[in-house]
Amino acid sequence: MSFRLQPPPVARPNRCQLFGPGSRVALFEKMAASEADVINLDLEDSVAPSDKDQARANIIAATHEVDWGKKCLSVRINGLDTPFWYRDVVDLLEQAGDRLDQIMIPKVGCAADIYAVDALVSSIEAAKGRQKRISFEVIIESAAGIAHVEEIAAASPRLQAMSLGAADFAASMGMATTGIGGTQENYYMLRDGARYWSDPWHWAQSAIVAACRTHGVLPVDGPFGDFGDDEGYRAQARRSATLGMVGKWAIHPKQVALANEVFTPSEEAVAEAREILEAMEAAKARGEGATVYKGRLVDIASIKQAEVIVRQAEMIAG
Repeated sequence: MSFRLQPPPVARPNRCQLFGPGSRVALFEKMAASEADVINLDLEDSVAPSDKDQARANIIAATHEVDWGKKCLSVRINGLDTPFWYRDVVDLLEQAGDRLDQIMIPKVGCAADIYAVDALVSSIEAAKGRQKRISFEVIIESAAGIAHVEEIAAASPRLQAMSLGAADFAASMGMATTGIGGTQENYYMLRDGARYWSDPWHWAQSAIVAACRTHGVLPVDGPFGDFGDDEGYRAQARRSATLGMVGKWAIHPKQVALANEVFTPSEEAVAEAREILEAMEAAKARGEGATVYKGRLVDIASIKQAEVIVRQAEMIAG
């Protein structure tokens, strides 16, 4: 381990982030009643320019009127290259209730983008005397964003989560695909004449996970566009979980259960993790730094892996 310790991310369930447009008030109560850990009310892509003002007002009202329970309530503002984002931030911070937890900043390309929003948020919090400090989450969805991903992850102490936005990322990179997440038809390898599809998002996800884990930020997988393909969603989510991501977006209510299924440790996994911790405690009592569990070597690194699973299960249960 480096002399500089890896900071832990915020301790909160983040298995599923359910998105809904701020222009569709009828969805708010349903979203609040869902099993998603995070609610993302959207002011950006899902809201037409002519509806931006009304959507903003709808979300502000919902922070006062809707019971969001224990969910993390986040609002995706418009991009910094638009004329809408500053009013999103000003109106939310000046008028929204204390139930607002987080602002999601889309299409972040460098640390300066975070600095700009942070400066505005900090000024409004001070001026309005807001006691609850707003946190940030960001979306990496451009070539610049992935090139500067580590400096973005370190840009602000407000930053708690980072996602990969596959569609805009693909467009920015010039990728020959219109799919949103998942394997792509032409991204395959041949072996003995048979096709094997690999994951075109793998390297970007790995870069995001590394940057997030270095700076104590939650890495989250983004959208999966084909909400009729449950198995495709599960497969993408399982790959993401294996890489170290903590959750995934849901752009349709049916995807909430799929995300929770994948990112909730199974009873068997939790039981095994507890047994590994007990086996290592017994080994330490004998003055040993490693032991054998079910025919395989476990050591100090195994403790860290097991502790992640147990902490995650306890956090979800709580």
